[in-house]
Amino acid sequence: MKTVWRSYIHASLILKITVALVFGIIIGLIFGQQAAVLSPFGDLLIRLLKFLIVPLVLFTLIVGVNQTKIGSLGRMGGKVFVYYLLTSALAIIVGVTVASIFNPGSGMNLDSSEAFQVPENPGIISVLLNIVPENIVTAFSELNLLGIIFTAFAFGIAISSLRASKGHTELGEHVYKVIDALNEATLSIMKVVLQYVPIGIFAIIAVTVGNQGADTLLSLGSMVAVLYVALIVQLGFYLILMLLSKVRPSNFFSQARTPMITAFVTQSSAGTLPLTLDAAKNLGLSKSLYGFSLPLGATINMDGAAIRIAVSAVFAANIVGDPLSFIDILQVVLIGTLASIGTAGVPGAGIIMIATVFAQLGLPIEAVGLLTAVDALVGMGCTALNVTGDLVGTNIIDKTETKQEV
Repeated sequence: MKTVWRSYIHASLILKITVALVFGIIIGLIFGQQAAVLSPFGDLLIRLLKFLIVPLVLFTLIVGVNQTKIGSLGRMGGKVFVYYLLTSALAIIVGVTVASIFNPGSGMNLDSSEAFQVPENPGIISVLLNIVPENIVTAFSELNLLGIIFTAFAFGIAISSLRASKGHTELGEHVYKVIDALNEATLSIMKVVLQYVPIGIFAIIAVTVGNQGADTLLSLGSMVAVLYVALIVQLGFYLILMLLSKVRPSNFFSQARTPMITAFVTQSSAGTLPLTLDAAKNLGLSKSLYGFSLPLGATINMDGAAIRIAVSAVFAANIVGDPLSFIDILQVVLIGTLASIGTAGVPGAGIIMIATVFAQLGLPIEAVGLLTAVDALVGMGCTALNVTGDLVGTNIIDKTETKQEV
């Protein structure tokens, strides 16, 4: 038994995850909904990852702020926001273009008797207000990433000011060393959690495949296929951006593939955040940059979800036999971009965005209910692209910062 355990520990993480994925799919197809018995193992992975989110984001960002000039933080923040906005708009355009070429939903009929309750959209104002939490405890307990980022920035700048002051330099250094030590301790816990990731992934994929089954995929196969084509096209744009920025794709994907696969299986950008931060660290990126850009991206940068909005809009329009006009497409690009910003990176959040866009364009809300049948199948690919986009942007911006320092 010890030999087996040692072999597992020393095997590469990506090999273990790949094997877990394959076995998970097989078990899900064989046992169907009975695979739900494995749910606790998947739930444990989600809990472990969420357990690490607060300390990782908080300590990483505080340490990062203290390793960087305040002016540099502002410059990097501006670049991150512009990148997220532009790639979200690009994703919507890609989604609409690909969907318009393949026209998913043509010839299908909508069951108008099917009722669907639209989840409440928190709205952009609420999202902006959540940047400043009512209290720190609430921000941490509710995993309000924007609130945690704000808290980390506030304390990071305060500690940096203490270290630079004449009267409190020693005190500031002591506090910084404690935070730095806590950050290293969190990374040590992360190494242990990584050993459980393949087991959790096996359980989650088995349960997902068992619940969805092949019938669901076949019934809405055109919609799912078109969406994944659009995701691949967007990934192609990422590759072009990396090549133009002289980022080596092979080196990038060697580290990014673990959070990408985990995001694919868990369907949670926020839940995958510890692994995304770990990948950025292994890529040698600036801690002050990725400590800010990745938590922010997990909250507001939803390229995969943006593509999903666009494809879903074309799908719904084709079902009712009223294809989108050029003006409608422009509305999808504008509303979809805004709707994709601020939507929580958790499973099911994409449905809220789709319902918001449908309501604005006058598309049938009943079609949203139809799309929920393949929510898990499309959510997997979209979440993986969300995480990939965050890491690509962080890598590219890190390159520009390195040039500036030189």
